[in-house]
Amino acid sequence: MGRRRRFDLDHGVEALCAGDRAALGRAITLVESRREADRIDADALVHRLLPYAGQALRVGITGMPGVGKSTLIEALGQRLVAAGQRVAVLAVDPSSARSGGSILGDKTRMTQLARDPRAFIRPSPSGGALGGVARRTRETIVLVEAAGYDVVLVETVGVGQSEVMVANMVDFFLVLTLAGGGDELQGIKRGILELCDLLVVTKADGDNMQAARRARAEYEGALALMPPRSPGWKPRVGICSAVTGEGLDALWQAVQEHRAVLRGSGEWERRRGEQRVHWLWQSIRDGLQEALERDDGVRRRLAELEQAVRNGATSPDVAAAQVLAAFLSRG
Repeated sequence: MGRRRRFDLDHGVEALCAGDRAALGRAITLVESRREADRIDADALVHRLLPYAGQALRVGITGMPGVGKSTLIEALGQRLVAAGQRVAVLAVDPSSARSGGSILGDKTRMTQLARDPRAFIRPSPSGGALGGVARRTRETIVLVEAAGYDVVLVETVGVGQSEVMVANMVDFFLVLTLAGGGDELQGIKRGILELCDLLVVTKADGDNMQAARRARAEYEGALALMPPRSPGWKPRVGICSAVTGEGLDALWQAVQEHRAVLRGSGEWERRRGEQRVHWLWQSIRDGLQEALERDDGVRRRLAELEQAVRNGATSPDVAAAQVLAAFLSRG
């Protein structure tokens, strides 16, 4: 197999900013690559595109398995493109532990939206990143914004710490849930409720309508006891059905009202600034870990210390200090 051709930065930036979908796809593949040469090109590409990004509305969407995230995203996306918006969906899938490949493939679950030229759907493998969220998702947001997409919907896998990570890269955080047998509040962790800007009870149609309304009342009571994420915005609770369209317009109206409130108070830019600093430090931590793992001497010392920790001969904190000392002493 021959060597892969280096990414043409100048042509790539020009084509992507002109809305070339093929160029966008190649650029996303580049930022997802684990090859060191590609990483250098990807960093340069994202840096070049920053002045053209940042104008889209970023919405994170999470919920337990079976809540109907993809179905709702497709229904909402179709409404948005019909209204003249260009919509990008970044669906972060669970990954194969062995290959890191995407398992679910959200394009197969959003077939109608995927066919619309005003929509762009990209299932991204998590690559083993904490909580199932790819570190490179935030870079992909920059790419799709530079390509002219007005709305970016980021779907999480709904497990572990993925919700927290997505909340730190979006403007609006939507939590989806189902009406159950009276124990609705047990299905969502308190920390997720504290992050949400809007909580929506899905599948509110047919025989489920009454249960959805009861669940909405319970959640309204629960959210009233929690401190708001932003001083000017009190989290809301709604109901919707992706099948009938019930509540979808109200959902998007809440997103728009949230943007108007936060922009008016200055909270919008302050939050985005805090997110950028958060990812600065996350990148520093990731870079340090990668540097440790690449250092042959540190790897050998780490193997010894891991065994000592496993046997109880030394504590994790002492072993960590020795690893860092060994790494720093190598200059």
